[in-house]
Amino acid sequence: MARHKENHLVERIGWLRAAVLGANDGIISTASLIVGVAAAATSPSEVLVAGVAGLIAGAMSMAAGEYVSVSSQADTEAADLARERKELADDPKFETNELAQIYVGRGVEPALARQVAVQLMAKDALGAHARDELGISEVVAARPIQAALTSAATFAAGAALPLIAAILSPTHLLAPIVFATSLFFLALLGALGARTGGAAMLKPTLRVAFWGAFAMAVTAGIGALIGKAV
Repeated sequence: MARHKENHLVERIGWLRAAVLGANDGIISTASLIVGVAAAATSPSEVLVAGVAGLIAGAMSMAAGEYVSVSSQADTEAADLARERKELADDPKFETNELAQIYVGRGVEPALARQVAVQLMAKDALGAHARDELGISEVVAARPIQAALTSAATFAAGAALPLIAAILSPTHLLAPIVFATSLFFLALLGALGARTGGAAMLKPTLRVAFWGAFAMAVTAGIGALIGKAV
C-alpha cells in the first residue's frame, strides 16, 4: 500500500488555542470598550482614542499573560522530566515494570506489555515515560514564545475590526454598527476556529456570539449609567 502523511488536528492545538483566544478577546474587549465609551455620550475622537489604547494595551497584556502562563506550564513539564530522569537512573527495573503496567492497563497482555516497555526504554527511556506516564509529547509541549506572539498578533487583528467599523460609522450610529459588525466577526471567528480544529461549527459559533453580545451589552449599560451620572 502507498504510504501517506497523516495530518492530525491535535498538532494545531497549541497555536490554535492562543489564536482563537487572542482574536476573540480582541474583538470582544475592544468592541465592548468602544460601545461602552460611546454609550457615555462622549465625542467620536474620544471613542477612537479609547479603542486604539485598548488595542495596544490588550495586545501587550495578552502577550505577557500567555508567556507567563505557558512558561509556568513549561516549567512544570521540565520539573516532571527531571524527576523522571532521576527515577530512571536510580531504579530502571521499577520504571520498566511501571511502564509495562501502563500498557497492561490499556489492554495489552502482560508478557507483550513488558516486551514493549523493554524495547521502548532501550531506545528512549525518558521519551517513553514522558509520553505514556506523564502525557508530555512534542505535539502538545508548551511553547511560551509561540503562544505569546500568536496571542498578541491575533488580539491586534481582532481588535482592529471593531475599531475600523467605528472609524467608518456615522457618529449617531457608531454604537449599533460596532455592536452588529463585532457580532458578525465573532460568529465568523467561532465557525473558522471550529472548522480549523475539525469540530462542528454551529455550537462554537453560537457560543462565541452569545458571550460577545452579553459582554458588549453589559459594558454599554454600565457606560450609559456612568455617562448620566457624570
